[in-house]
Amino acid sequence: MLNTKTIAELSAMLAAGECTSVDIVSDVLAAINARDGKIGAYLTLDRDDALAQAKAADAARATGTTGALLGIPVAIKDLLNVKGQPCTCGSKILEGYSAPYDATAVAKLRETGAVLLGRVNMDEFAMGSSTENSGLGKTVNPWDAERVPGGSSGGSAACVAADEAVAALGSDTGGSIRQPAAFCGCVGLKPTYGRVSRYGLTAFASSLDQIGPLAKTVKDAALLLGVVSGHDPADSTSIDVPVPDYAAALTDDLKGMKLGLPKEYFVEGMDPEVEAAVRAAVKKCEELGAEIVDVSLPNAKYAIAVYYIIATAEASANLARFDGIRYGLREDGADPIELYGKTRAAGFGPEVKRRIILGTYVLSSGYYDAYYLRAQKVRTLIRNDFIEAFKQCDAILAPVTPTPAYKIGEKTGDPLKMYLDDILTTPVNLAGNCALSVPCGFSSDGLPIGLQIIGDSFKEANILKVGHAYEQATDWHKQKPAF
Repeated sequence: MLNTKTIAELSAMLAAGECTSVDIVSDVLAAINARDGKIGAYLTLDRDDALAQAKAADAARATGTTGALLGIPVAIKDLLNVKGQPCTCGSKILEGYSAPYDATAVAKLRETGAVLLGRVNMDEFAMGSSTENSGLGKTVNPWDAERVPGGSSGGSAACVAADEAVAALGSDTGGSIRQPAAFCGCVGLKPTYGRVSRYGLTAFASSLDQIGPLAKTVKDAALLLGVVSGHDPADSTSIDVPVPDYAAALTDDLKGMKLGLPKEYFVEGMDPEVEAAVRAAVKKCEELGAEIVDVSLPNAKYAIAVYYIIATAEASANLARFDGIRYGLREDGADPIELYGKTRAAGFGPEVKRRIILGTYVLSSGYYDAYYLRAQKVRTLIRNDFIEAFKQCDAILAPVTPTPAYKIGEKTGDPLKMYLDDILTTPVNLAGNCALSVPCGFSSDGLPIGLQIIGDSFKEANILKVGHAYEQATDWHKQKPAF
């Protein structure tokens, strides 16, 4: 089945005339028809439009057009605007909204001829780590239907792991690409802040959000990153730096590379199977020629507290626009204040309300200095820790999560417990660095485990090189869930 193949494999087959884009999309749609009733990755899917895009890609190829993603079906997390399609952000408050424009990352996919396959599920407004906070439906882990797929990009990871898409775009604010990639056994890349334009991304926390790829292999992630990266004048936080040919720089060994191992990332309470798998991956990297050095990130322990102050503060401001006046859900009221209150009460789910209230509190008079300003100062310390660490190494190796995927409902009653699960991913977002999640083993319950490879700002080439070399020396990424 073509839907099980990678971008690189399919591109070669398309170039050789061994298949068409219509063949690929048809196989993907067949997999969705067979599996997604159980998995629940997709929120909206226009099958006729997907096939029409595939036919257009085949026609373009027949005239000599080429492209890294020409004719390749890619799923889109439902907070990226795709012109003419719903963009719900997993929330009832955006009921009936249709995007009037393409996000820059989506436009770049269109330009290279990718088939925009459908909109996949997520935690509401990207607030969550399990996709259980979606207001529009449940997504399960393809490896175990009783487990969460991770979040907030749970639909993106689940559809790639289940071969219901060849690749997907997600977003990462505190681990929302890397954690679901680890839980679902696929590759997830959080680029450097500013590497990929955020124009057209519905903001959760503007200083933390970053769009990135979820894919079946590191090479596929490299290909996808190369397409969506680049400076965009429409995004004032987009950085004007060259975009390397990431895929061309991949090698099968790590000779000459120094990889850091931070003691602070092997936290108390970590599942021993996760630690064992990650330490085995570190050993494999050493066998591939890397030198392993100890590094310290002493302020990483403050990351959760800092993250849930800064992210909620920014969310409280960003979500103020959802008021029932201009688009989406509207509940009538006797005056504007009543209209706002009734609309937001009906449209937002419990987790979004919780974070808006928390964010409003930390920004309020008398608490701003005590919480928000202090959190920004500690954020700088976390950033400085990484700067010092990268003076000693080319990349850092660590776990993605303290545990494999947990059971649905296990942590919904204790939000703080779920927040603490992000302890290993949030420091990267606070520092603005890049990081990659690569499959590195399985638990005794048959659940995937991820290796996190952290890089300095705009050093995606380093982490992709490490991830690819490790991947080529192991078979974890080749394992597939049974259906």
